[in-house]
Amino acid sequence: MAWNEPGGNSNNQDPWGSGGGGGRRGGGDQKGPPDLDEAFRKLQDSLNGMFGGKKRSGGSSGGGRRGGFGLVWIGLVVLLVVWLFNAIYIVDEQEQAVVLRFGKYHETVGPGLNIYFPPFDRKFQANVTRERSYSKQGQMLTEDENIIEVPLTVQYKISDLQAFVLNVEEPEASLQHATDSAVRHVVGSTAMDQVLTEGREAMAEEVKERLQRFLDNYGTGIIVTQVNLQSAAAPREVQEAFDDVIRAREDEQREKNQAESYANGVIPEARGQAQRMLEEASGYRDAVISRAQGEADRFSKLVAEYRKAPDVTRERLYLETMQELMSNTSKVLVTGEQGQNNLLYLPLDKMINGRGAASGQSPAASVSGASTQSTRMPPELDPREVRTREVR
Repeated sequence: MAWNEPGGNSNNQDPWGSGGGGGRRGGGDQKGPPDLDEAFRKLQDSLNGMFGGKKRSGGSSGGGRRGGFGLVWIGLVVLLVVWLFNAIYIVDEQEQAVVLRFGKYHETVGPGLNIYFPPFDRKFQANVTRERSYSKQGQMLTEDENIIEVPLTVQYKISDLQAFVLNVEEPEASLQHATDSAVRHVVGSTAMDQVLTEGREAMAEEVKERLQRFLDNYGTGIIVTQVNLQSAAAPREVQEAFDDVIRAREDEQREKNQAESYANGVIPEARGQAQRMLEEASGYRDAVISRAQGEADRFSKLVAEYRKAPDVTRERLYLETMQELMSNTSKVLVTGEQGQNNLLYLPLDKMINGRGAASGQSPAASVSGASTQSTRMPPELDPREVRTREVR
């Protein structure tokens, strides 16, 4: 039988104590568990004393109402503190904040200490000067139908926080989709060798312009600062064949450079020689024309002088002609001296042969040339009394 049933416990003891009278809590030296109702009443009395109320007396309902009002005031104060803690915020120098009131744009807040009113207001705060980056890599098809791996990095900033928050639900996801579209369009309209070599810079600039145009059309409030196209490569399955093609292109370019270098060395030299020949021909033409004009002028003047004095002019022309002829030929003069009766031997054949060897002519030509020389001996000289002298 349970201890608290009537007549069930002859010793009148409960599980919380010993001896008689254990049914009454808090009596004498008995020990038992704390009374929760009494502890709660003491707490209410303390709070009422703090807020100007009276301590409750046994069975007084007015004291209970005053204790309930005190708890309400404490709850309100706590809620006010929590609200102020959430409503007051600080915007750094590099940040901005957009405040929405009842779901509609209200204002854009700059740096400083600010307050908004939740739950009526919502706040979106972000760094608008920090440069962010986004990397992507994927297989793409070039204009000449080759598949290559194109890695790139996009660097961007938030230019308009209001548009970034309100216009697009996920602006950075839209940035990724727009980047994929722009890169595929540019790579698809470019040959593979341009993508792999010197065409990357131009492609990066074109991707940047196209991507910024997409983002402006979407109204994302994002500005693209830089697009870096890294070294593209072929897929791993065809990498070896791809490397062979690249090496062949490099060899072709090297041969072209060597040929251009040789051409740059030979063509100017040939042009210089051609120009020299043209200048020499022009000089020869001018010399011949000037000489002919001089001869014509000289002949005209000689005609005028001949008409004035024919005999004198004829004699002068004869002397000048003979002087010109005799000055360019070898001559043998034979003179004699009186009082000498010896005959000197004149080796004309050896002299002619020596002249011909010195001038590079054959002896026959020398003889024929020598036969044209006029050797005239005065009739009064004796052939046995002669002396020879060669004069050039």
